[in-house]
Amino acid sequence: MSLYVVMGFGPAGAATARLLAGQGHSVRVVTRSGRNPEPGIEHVVLDAMDGEQLTEVTRGAAAIFSCAAPPYPRWTRDWPPLASAACTAAEATGAVLVMLGNLYGYGPVDGPMTEKLPLAATGPKGRVRAQVWEQAQELHEQGRVKAVEVRASDFFGPGVTDGGHLAARVMPRLLRGKPVSTLGDPDAPHSWTYLPDVAGALVEVAGEERAWGHAWHVPTEPALSTREMVDRLAARAGTGPVAVRGLPPAVLGAASVFSPLIRELKEVRYQFDRPFVVDSSAYEAAFALRATPVDEQIRATVDWWRERLASTG
Repeated sequence: MSLYVVMGFGPAGAATARLLAGQGHSVRVVTRSGRNPEPGIEHVVLDAMDGEQLTEVTRGAAAIFSCAAPPYPRWTRDWPPLASAACTAAEATGAVLVMLGNLYGYGPVDGPMTEKLPLAATGPKGRVRAQVWEQAQELHEQGRVKAVEVRASDFFGPGVTDGGHLAARVMPRLLRGKPVSTLGDPDAPHSWTYLPDVAGALVEVAGEERAWGHAWHVPTEPALSTREMVDRLAARAGTGPVAVRGLPPAVLGAASVFSPLIRELKEVRYQFDRPFVVDSSAYEAAFALRATPVDEQIRATVDWWRERLASTG
């Protein structure tokens, strides 16, 4: 079995580390704050923006999974040094660099998003996410690193709490049968990428040399609107029907005065004001992983949130 290094222990990093450990691999997780021990997972405390330190903990690893992410308001400042450190460690050790990306780099588009679209975002968050991959891809083409990016739409599922649009802002209220508020148009088609499928894709491409040098979309079920997802979640929970209300722009504008996070969301409001649909057919044609059926996603998510709320109150 192999050694793998996972940068970050948010939802995607934790799911990836646990999947690898469950397969019998040795896993080393790098975070600034550390975590409680888990079977098969070693936690190392260091600043992943330090390329020298990251290189030292990566020696002997088959792959580095770059799942760490700066706080949303610090993306433009912190993404470049974080990505550069990951590239430094990959080049020094020969480990495959497996990057978790998103769809921001495309910017607003008409129609489903495919990997062939140009990275044409003009906003700062979209451009920095594009630049992170462009840097790694250039190094790959120069033969200095082995790099691959896996892009996901909005995370959904067990383990997704803060930051997920169908997470902490929605699930506790939905489970009590109370109305929920969402960004943008609640009836616009939207792709939701199931968290276990994110981890599965990251792990799969790490071992597929023909995947390296390219970006791939995580297998994702057909798009459903926020209202449709809430209806399905509430039906599974037995609390439906639940009213779904889009937050008016004026309310968001007022909230942005006090919330840096909401101010930052202005750049990507288009993702919820209009159809936001990912096409993952290229991945599905090349590799084995398939999206988890949506009914299974719904069942697992409701059960996980019920257990979480029962234990935390």
